[in-house]
Amino acid sequence: MLRIHFTPEDIGRVRIAADPDPMWETIFSVWRLRRPGPELIYGRWRGHALRASRRDDLELLLPLVRGAYYPDFLTPAEGAVGLDAALEAIRSTPAARLRGELEELVRHAGPKPSWMNRLAEGDAEIVERLAGAVQSQYESAVAPFWDEARANIDAERSRRSRVLLDQGIEGLLDSFRPMMRWDPPMLEVDTPFDQVIHLDGRGLLLVPSFLSWGTPDTLHDSTLPPVLVYPVQHDLTLSPGLRPADGAAVAALIGRTRTSLLESLGDGRTTSELARRVGVSAASVSQHTAVLREARLIHTSRAGRAVVHTLTPLGEALLGERS
Repeated sequence: MLRIHFTPEDIGRVRIAADPDPMWETIFSVWRLRRPGPELIYGRWRGHALRASRRDDLELLLPLVRGAYYPDFLTPAEGAVGLDAALEAIRSTPAARLRGELEELVRHAGPKPSWMNRLAEGDAEIVERLAGAVQSQYESAVAPFWDEARANIDAERSRRSRVLLDQGIEGLLDSFRPMMRWDPPMLEVDTPFDQVIHLDGRGLLLVPSFLSWGTPDTLHDSTLPPVLVYPVQHDLTLSPGLRPADGAAVAALIGRTRTSLLESLGDGRTTSELARRVGVSAASVSQHTAVLREARLIHTSRAGRAVVHTLTPLGEALLGERS
């Protein structure tokens, strides 16, 4: 059980990340090779990853990602900025931190390979090889699914933002049940380890993850910037290849009303909001959004009593908003 203690100041400093974190997704990609997760959700991804992941990369990464504990230096906060900044953070990790976290890994996971002794001493060659392995694993196993991950996380943010607007931060925290339980001033999270984190005014960054499954994850060093990475709700209609696109539905998009609906979505709109913006009835919006959803141009989800529509990467590309 993970217990996160909030102060009143922390309540106002809860944020949800706008994009997947490349470092967490890369580490989870290694873990998914050990623990596949549901075939319906991860089967297509895992089939690709088993073919694309390089053996040399996994020889370095698998011994570091063996169980409930893996070193925090693999998922630096700089991942929120981008892959390059995160890789530079790995290269700059002090030797004392490398040594301490690898000793903790041995306590949890048992004996380590000989090369890990060099890593623990901050050997520049091994550190560079590790950074290269992380980058290679990201490019081969994670990057090909990045748009799909973003689509699912965009939909997740839209659902949570509706709850935030209707019920505030405490309602948002309470909306994660049963995975997390908000019992003010503490958030209890089901994890395979026991840990207590006092935020002490630092706030909390919630990071939805595409490749995470089961229980949320956090950094084990409570002095680092607080982050809680949790599995996103997967929408299989956003997964290319799981169901074919209906060519007739795509052809039916040629029309002023459907174009106006797509252009009006922004960061997400309810059916009634779209009806007011476009100037048609809610029933008409429902008919048009059904066609757009079938063509995988939008995603539809529930947020409380409301139905919220958001653009998928394909929908954004059609509007010229994403290459």
